[in-house]
Amino acid sequence: MKDKPTLGILPLGRPTFDVPFAEATLARMIGALEATGQTIAGPRHLLLDGAATEAAIAELAAAEPDRLLILQVTFTDAAMTAAAANAYGGPLALWAPPEPRCGGRLRLNAFCGLNLAAHALGLAGRAFSYLYAAPEAPGIADALGALLAGHRRAEPERPQPAAAGAADDPAAARAVAALRGARIGRIGRHPDGFDTCRYDAARLKALADVTVEPIALDGLFARARAVEAGRAAALRREAEGVLVGLDAVDQAELDRSLRLKAALEGLRGEGGYDAFAIRCWPETFTDYGGAVCGPVSMMGEARVPCACEADVYGALTVLMLQAAAEAPAFLADLVDLDAADDSGVVWHCGQAPVSMAAPGLRPRATIHSNRKMPLLFEFPLKPGRVTLFRLSQARGRPMAVIGGGSMLDRPLAFTGTAGVIRFDRPAGAVLDRVMGAALEHHVALVYGDHRDALRAAAASLDLPVLEL
Repeated sequence: MKDKPTLGILPLGRPTFDVPFAEATLARMIGALEATGQTIAGPRHLLLDGAATEAAIAELAAAEPDRLLILQVTFTDAAMTAAAANAYGGPLALWAPPEPRCGGRLRLNAFCGLNLAAHALGLAGRAFSYLYAAPEAPGIADALGALLAGHRRAEPERPQPAAAGAADDPAAARAVAALRGARIGRIGRHPDGFDTCRYDAARLKALADVTVEPIALDGLFARARAVEAGRAAALRREAEGVLVGLDAVDQAELDRSLRLKAALEGLRGEGGYDAFAIRCWPETFTDYGGAVCGPVSMMGEARVPCACEADVYGALTVLMLQAAAEAPAFLADLVDLDAADDSGVVWHCGQAPVSMAAPGLRPRATIHSNRKMPLLFEFPLKPGRVTLFRLSQARGRPMAVIGGGSMLDRPLAFTGTAGVIRFDRPAGAVLDRVMGAALEHHVALVYGDHRDALRAAAASLDLPVLEL
């Protein structure tokens, strides 16, 4: 009888990232695995589409490996991870590689894919082990040995009851008031495989009488196309007041992008929305022809949250955080955690409020790193104390995630808007908490220390708190 393979591998990637770099990274990952003496089954090339991945999952499930290792080589949504978990009932592990903070594009964005995968497995109640490390990192053989022995488990984190704050805390009162009765315009639906952006309308209604109103994405595009030329010109002048480099981007695409701001303003005025959750990709690029990222930055500066990927809870998170701080807030991805440097990187493609820009550097107009269209803002975040917050549904339970740290005076880590943060707890511990709690990939941040107010707001809403 043929011995069953010890280790099945499933290398996941997406063609919108740097495929040659991803292929080279995958080769090094497989080399590190081979050096452990494992018998390996499964494809040794990137699986870049659903059909190829589904076929590989079926083959691996039939082979019944002792353990399945998902190689999260680039960012992907969690759909194929969920499919693999459904098809294979044995021990499951995830491995994602970091990439250098060189100031260029996110070539892999693998940590964000790892984050989405962990969240989906957490919702499914599926145990998993994980590793976030370069294939040539010191001690990688021991780390892989521990991973494949099931010792690097993502241990569920338990939120604690919120301690009630001062009854007359005005910041907490503002945060709760911003949430209660809020109206969210959900423009389009969240992308497939983004369980992080799902929401339960009944649960939101019960939590704080929140109303979510679906709006057709095509309707937003039609409004934008109908914006008068004079209004579009005024929006360009507004952008010129804060950005350099507008003349260097495609002007027709820039005009289409700016018109989205006017369309959002029109929707808000007519519908009385407090915030939006927008399906930003791929249709804004493929169907409309301009990025919504720059308009999201401009709306955020005006304290009208516009959460990407139709993340309703993300929009509500920003709404509460900006009310507590009385300042613009930024809904970001956590894209890297470096235990050796004791830091992380918060990033989004180019939509942080411009008041968060580091002093002495004029924000620059740029294009989306993958889709190559404007308008995006580009700047490093300014140094200073920050608070992080998320209204979460991780592992199927509502809670408030609250954290703190300091934004460091560092160069721009990746194109777009990004900042290097030192958390109040070690970066390695933050990684363990994010994975163990299986948190969403979006977290909001604002400058200043507002944790006590958010804890008091959570107590008022009867939400337990997980300290990040």
